[in-house]
Amino acid sequence: MGTITVSHLGKAYKQYPNRWARLVEWVSPLHRPRHHLHWVLQDIDFIVNPGEAVGIIGINGAGKSTLLKMITGTTQPTTGSVHITGRVAALLELGMGFHPDFTGRQNAFMAGQLLGYGAEEIAKLMPEIEAFAEIGEYIDQPVRVYSSGMQMRLAFSVATAHRPDVLIVDEALSVGDAYFQHKSFARIRKFRELGTTLLLVSHDKSAIQAMCDRAMLLDAGNLAFEGKPEDVFDYYNALLVNTEESSEISQIKGRNNDICIESGTGKARVMSIEMLDSTGGRVEAVYVGQVLMLCITVRAFEYCERLILGIGIKDRLGQLMYGTNTDLTGQPIHRLASGSVVCFEVVFPVLLGIGTYSIQTALCSSGTSFVDNYDWREKVSLFRVLSLGKPAFVGSISLDASIKSYLLEDSG
Repeated sequence: MGTITVSHLGKAYKQYPNRWARLVEWVSPLHRPRHHLHWVLQDIDFIVNPGEAVGIIGINGAGKSTLLKMITGTTQPTTGSVHITGRVAALLELGMGFHPDFTGRQNAFMAGQLLGYGAEEIAKLMPEIEAFAEIGEYIDQPVRVYSSGMQMRLAFSVATAHRPDVLIVDEALSVGDAYFQHKSFARIRKFRELGTTLLLVSHDKSAIQAMCDRAMLLDAGNLAFEGKPEDVFDYYNALLVNTEESSEISQIKGRNNDICIESGTGKARVMSIEMLDSTGGRVEAVYVGQVLMLCITVRAFEYCERLILGIGIKDRLGQLMYGTNTDLTGQPIHRLASGSVVCFEVVFPVLLGIGTYSIQTALCSSGTSFVDNYDWREKVSLFRVLSLGKPAFVGSISLDASIKSYLLEDSG
């Protein structure tokens, strides 16, 4: 069983004011340094336990790829250490280690040897590698004529020809076609069931939530947040929309000890939200098809030239089931004075599958919270959907389908 232990890991690069400073420092090593350190990562600590799957997210430049390179040993850390147990297979930069003038088969042999396989073992595995990659006769063509998707197919097929103890995957899978992505993730899921430890870097929220037990958010070279994938993505989204200096991000514990992320400038805030049935009674559980009204009370703490309310409904994994806002519906509120209180009534039939759902709210000045985010709240309210008097169905939405059948021929 594989483990990954990262302790106080950091990476810095030397930056020189000009090209001559590098030369002076090299020829006069006893004099003062001519460079300053630019830290890409600092003081990263975490452990991935045997059989666990952990996702890493963050904006471009947050340090994700550098972290994986240090974990796999292709880049040396400036501070700290990495300890891995078990056989490791890594799929990092697309085509890393492939020689463009060699054929796919030749590159497969070389890549396999770098993973610790002998030549005879690779020869036995080649039919399976070819079959999984599905690149046909291109296997004997130079890699320079491959598309990026073909390179990814071959690289993944070689890296996963044997089940590794630890599998590390960067964004390389994102360049593949939908068919091969599904095929690759099916193999990863099978490995997970057999005990492989997984470290996955991806911007794909669905992939992280479906594959990983927990997630980590890197921000400006630091480990900013760690927890359940849906909580980490909530925090990540809050970072993306809170670009103003006056914006704040806070973590609130919900009724079920869930982490609820709240953020924004506070220019306007959601003060309360009530879930009501058609009679005006408060509810926490509704039936499939029942009409639900959200009564959302908002207070302006400063003058708002334009106010937009957005709502979203998420399932228990944090996947967005439905979202809309008053900009899309053509109902913005203009010139709202400081101290004003507005009640929004949002009415809709609950055409959702059986399960638990959460309400997300946003207040801003336009159709996107990336501009003037006043108040952004995750899991502001929870409700359950039950089934009553409806045919059983599976899935996340209720289409209330009707089925008819007609006998065209009677063989009796």
